[in-house]
Amino acid sequence: METQKISPYQRVAQDEVRANLELVYTALKEKGYNPITQIVGYVLSGDPTYITSHRNARALIGRLERDELLEEMVREFLRDVL
Repeated sequence: METQKISPYQRVAQDEVRANLELVYTALKEKGYNPITQIVGYVLSGDPTYITSHRNARALIGRLERDELLEEMVREFLRDVL
């Protein structure tokens, strides 16, 4: 298995994904939604109505590709597990 090197450009993108995901999570929680189920619904369907417009969360998540979101979530999960 080859080691994948992450360029500074990719690192900035990962940081942006993480920051936007955290902001979306907080906005959903503030509005009384279950952030996990709402984000999963969005990732699976692509339907932006799963994400509240509170704190501009819908626009923030819309700037990201769903596969980028999924990659970051898996990366974080594996970082915690391994």
